[in-house]
Amino acid sequence: MRPSAPPRPVDDGAPRPVPGPVAGPVARPVPDAAAGSFPDPVAARLSRVLARFVARRRLHHADVALVDGAGARWSAAVGPDDDGPRQPGAPFFVASVTKRFVVTLVLQAHERGELDLAAPVVRYLPPETTRGLHVLGGVDRTPAITVRHLASHTSGLPDQFEKRPSGPSLFALLAAGRDAAWTFEDVLRTTREQGAHFPPQDLDARRQKARYSDTGYQLLIRVLESATGRSFADLLADRVTGPLGLASTWLPGHPPARLAGAAPSPLHVRRRHVELPGMIGSSNDLVSTTDDLLAFQRALLAGELFARPGTTALLTERANRLRNIPVVRYGLGTMTFRVGRLTGAGRRPVTLVGHSGATGTWLFHCPELDLHLAGTVDQAGGQALPFHLMAHLLHAWRTTSLR
Repeated sequence: MRPSAPPRPVDDGAPRPVPGPVAGPVARPVPDAAAGSFPDPVAARLSRVLARFVARRRLHHADVALVDGAGARWSAAVGPDDDGPRQPGAPFFVASVTKRFVVTLVLQAHERGELDLAAPVVRYLPPETTRGLHVLGGVDRTPAITVRHLASHTSGLPDQFEKRPSGPSLFALLAAGRDAAWTFEDVLRTTREQGAHFPPQDLDARRQKARYSDTGYQLLIRVLESATGRSFADLLADRVTGPLGLASTWLPGHPPARLAGAAPSPLHVRRRHVELPGMIGSSNDLVSTTDDLLAFQRALLAGELFARPGTTALLTERANRLRNIPVVRYGLGTMTFRVGRLTGAGRRPVTLVGHSGATGTWLFHCPELDLHLAGTVDQAGGQALPFHLMAHLLHAWRTTSLR
């Protein structure tokens, strides 16, 4: 699902009073007792920040985890006590955080010689899929689109979640909590109706135009399946979740046997529960937990999922500013976001590298602090919330742990 970023720069995360009473019961954060690795003052401060954020934004719940470079960990969940205290680590729909998994599979396939990043996608996809997908100035430029174009959002293809010729966009439906379902053929039809934004970019140039396109990643999944002769679900199980022991990560419709019938934590519009089975089932996005996401990210950045030492660097080899999310730069399946004014004099800005999702999900690493952050607020219109919450958490961690 198409993520977004804050409409204005993220604030410094400094504590502010809650503006008046908040409707609905919100429990105190429930920490993960098994983790217990962050010093008590740091853990207490993070818990207060999380509870304040959920209350101020009138959210139903949040589930958050942080791990530092030494492996010290803190996690907590906050939400109503309807069914007892909310426990950290519940499975949730990760939305576009899935793109980190997709690009990992792409780079693995590139290493294995199953596909070539520089190859045109028409090599892997049939004519009925590619014909007329990218038409600009009356010219079909689809044959110029490469695998790397799709992975870096530099193809010029539109995003199926954005404005459509008729009716509300999928993005608007999602934000309102209204369900919709689609097929891959629907994606292709919508792409042709929307029209391309710019030509596939010269990837040898110093900078390229880039525009976030969920459509491009739907095509990338089909390229993977065609090039390897394996389904997306099988590739995930055999090459990522299986080797890493991510027992709580699955593609909707393909849960592990022990989790058959399991459902992710529910989505909400603020505190109103919404059911979006069509969108979840159509998106090709994963269900996971904060534990699994953090384990995946640490393995990914350590190069454990690749055969060659230099492959991990391809994720951030370039970072083009996204035209439809201008505060974010994008590499290969990787967002880079600058958190400025991180509380006051003497505090330098820091960077977040990873990915967010449209339902208020996130998986990022802060290289300056060597801190990993993962979580969800499970909000149908939660695109900007992860960036704001992460800024608050970074502020709390930095100012308390370094005292």
